[in-house]
Amino acid sequence: MTASTSSPSAVVPTGEDKAAVAELPQRVVAAWAAHDADAFASVFTPDGTLILPGVFERGRDAIRSFLAAAFEGPYRGTRVTGTPVSIRFLSEGVAVLITEGGVLAPGESEVSAERAVNASWVAVKHEGAWSLAAYQNSPRDAA
Repeated sequence: MTASTSSPSAVVPTGEDKAAVAELPQRVVAAWAAHDADAFASVFTPDGTLILPGVFERGRDAIRSFLAAAFEGPYRGTRVTGTPVSIRFLSEGVAVLITEGGVLAPGESEVSAERAVNASWVAVKHEGAWSLAAYQNSPRDAA
């Protein structure tokens, strides 16, 4: 018997859906730049998850609380960047976005190697708009 690889049926997203999913990182970048925990949390579905090294938050309220505290503490004055590497639509209402980016310390214009990340974004069409069901990032470079 030979092994075969199956994949979901070809999904042809609309241009509007492609643009909305590709815009998710920019919504996060803008919310972070404003240190607006409410705007950041609003990118997620009500039960969305945020996973960062050492962090697991579930739900908009938990994500909002985590970011509000972080913007007053370790993330004060920082910015983030995220550039899409790939977008794959798994169905008409589910997409996976992979980005490269990281946290920019105050005064930095490029992400340092120790703060560079690769990230996975699971986007879903929720109540007619694209939102994040899950976000996870990992250090880009192995320690």
